[in-house]
This record gives sequence, C-alpha cells and structure tokens, in this order.
Amino acid sequence: MPEPTYAVFEREEHAERLGRLRAFLRQGGHSGAVLMAPEHLYYFGGYDSWVSVNSPQAMIVTDRDDEPTLILRDVDLPLARETSWIGDLRTYSLVIDDYPSLLRDVLVEKGICQGTLLCELQSYAVPFALGQSIAEAVQPAQLVDATRSVGLLRLIKSPAELRLLEEAAGHAGAGLAAFAHHVEPGITEIELAGRIETAMRGSGSEYPAIPTELSSGARSAGGHATPRLKDIAEGDLVHAEFAGVQHRYHAVGIQTVSCGHANSECKALYSAGLQSLRAGIEAIRPGIVVAEIEEASLAPLRATGLEGAAMMRFGYGIGVAYPPIWLEALQIARGFDETLSPGMAFVLHACLELPDENLGVVLGGTYVLEATGLRLLAGAGAAELLEL
Repeated sequence: MPEPTYAVFEREEHAERLGRLRAFLRQGGHSGAVLMAPEHLYYFGGYDSWVSVNSPQAMIVTDRDDEPTLILRDVDLPLARETSWIGDLRTYSLVIDDYPSLLRDVLVEKGICQGTLLCELQSYAVPFALGQSIAEAVQPAQLVDATRSVGLLRLIKSPAELRLLEEAAGHAGAGLAAFAHHVEPGITEIELAGRIETAMRGSGSEYPAIPTELSSGARSAGGHATPRLKDIAEGDLVHAEFAGVQHRYHAVGIQTVSCGHANSECKALYSAGLQSLRAGIEAIRPGIVVAEIEEASLAPLRATGLEGAAMMRFGYGIGVAYPPIWLEALQIARGFDETLSPGMAFVLHACLELPDENLGVVLGGTYVLEATGLRLLAGAGAAELLEL
C-alpha cells in the first residue's frame, strides 16, 4: 500500500503506539477496542477527520498483530486514503446502512464478539443513544469505558510530536503578537479576535478544537467567554485564550493585558493570579503528584482570601485535539493521582474570577516538561501585566 499523501508520522511511530495499546488490552484481559474518538483514530491510525461528532467512525483493534479495521462514512473515504496507513476500510451510507450492525459484523469477522471491548463511552463522539445502540448490537461482548485509560497512553510525547507542538506554538505566538498589537480603545472584541485568528492562519495554523475565548472589561469575569460586539474601553482588562494548531497538535496561548492604564483593583487581581501561577510552576518536577501542584498554586490565594476565585483546574494535558475540546486525559488538579514525567505537555493557568465585581484574569500558557526542567512553549506565561 503506498504512503498516504498527507501522512504526518512514519508508520513505525504508529506501530509503536499500536503496540502499547495492544499491550494494554492484553494486560486488562480485553478482547479488543472499538475506538471512536477522532483523536484516537488519528493518534493510532493516522486518520485525520473531525466528522465523528455527526458521522460515527470507528477503528477496530484486537490484541493480536493483525491490521486494524477503519469504519467510516462513504463520503469520507478519500480522507482516510490521504491520511491513514490502514488498508482495511469499511464504509456505510449514513441514511441507508445501520452502523452498529456493520460494527458488529466486523467484530464477528475478527473473532472478538465476546468478552470486553474498550470504547471511549465519555467521548463527544459517542452520544448516549449511539452508545446504547452499539452496546446492544455487540452483545454478548460488553463495552468498557476507556475514555481516560486510553487517553493516558498519549501523554508522553515523542520527538516528532514535540516538533509539531513547537510549530503550533509558533502559530500561537503570531496570535499573541497580534493580540498585543491591536488592543486599543474602540476596537470590538470580535474584531480583535479576528486579528488574532488572521495572524495565526497566516502563520499556517489549522482550525482549533475550541473557538477563540476573549473578553474585556465587565465581561472579563467570564472565563470561557467568546468575543461579542462590545467595544473595548480605556482601562479594560482584556484576556484571550486560543490555540495554534499544527497537524492537530494544539499549543494554547493565554494572556491578560490592560487597554491603557489599569486601576488598583485590576492590578491587585492580576498580581494574585501571577503569584498563584508562579507557585504552581515552582512545584513542578518529574515524579510529582498532580494534586500537589494545584495545592501549591492555591497557597498564595489562601493568604489573601482569594482561593474561592480560582474556579478552574490549574492545568491539563494538551496534544492531539478535535472539536469540541482540546483537553487531554491528564488533569493537574486536586483529586487526581497521576505523576508528571518528562515528555508531557500541558496547559497551566491561573484563572481568577470575581463575578460580583465583573472582573477576572487568566494567566498561563502551554509548557513541556523536559529532563532539565519546565519549558514554556506558548502564551505569556508568568509575565507581569502589560498596559498597552
């Protein structure tokens, strides 16, 4: 089979990833996996397509060294041929064929129609009704949720993946430069977001998994706010969060700036966020439990009575992503016990929101943990407040 025109990784890299997945299947005593999340179809099979959110797709993997099977909608067959190394492609018509029945037939053919099958049952690609119909179709086999466990296999990035993250960070950097350059009184949030997105597209960035988040002034307390037709005014805090994307690898740029001179309340809140971000960063090292990092980030906030304003997790893993989210399985937050290792990439942020005061800040960016320490890839990071 010829190499796909738009393949991103060498086949050997996909083979190594698939080998880890199969070892995980054998270790857990599972018959196979029905992978439906688009990030996993891409990571393990090279197939690049966003359409899982409205057209079911699946990669069927056994614990043996046989070729996986890719099930996809007929109109998307060219997408698989141009990106995936998988030769066993099965198609269906969305309005004519029964997708769960086709999936069951492939499982029977591969001899894995009994036992347990891993599937990302919490993925946006597997809505409740679809998951229920698949679970019924594959009986007596049973589906076991592997949204998190399979996702954890992607956390440590290969050298090739890190190169893509660095390229994505370059696109995010173009967006941050446009952000700082165009913040001025009278520009609307939508226009400013357009300047950011134009700069990143001009740099070569692909579409992101989450829209640009940007808000200003009285809207700044909305941590996930998207831009509106609101004029930015003198003295407004303006924060933005967006991703540069290279071959589906995301690097998130984050920054809060002041449009002109910031008042004392704005400066105080930003300073608290900066102390929190720096405290969390200082705690990071290989082997640390993620919960300890968030606890460290909260210590400065407790001292000033602002712990309740920290409404978001301190960090999360980043890498391959498709709409509607770019978060990986790693959560750098209380309640999780994973440990950090060199080669992991993640977003770290201090997000402080005071809804009753219509004031909020977000600071941080995308980092990679290396053997020599933490390195900022994208975002303003732990920088002082810019008054532009």
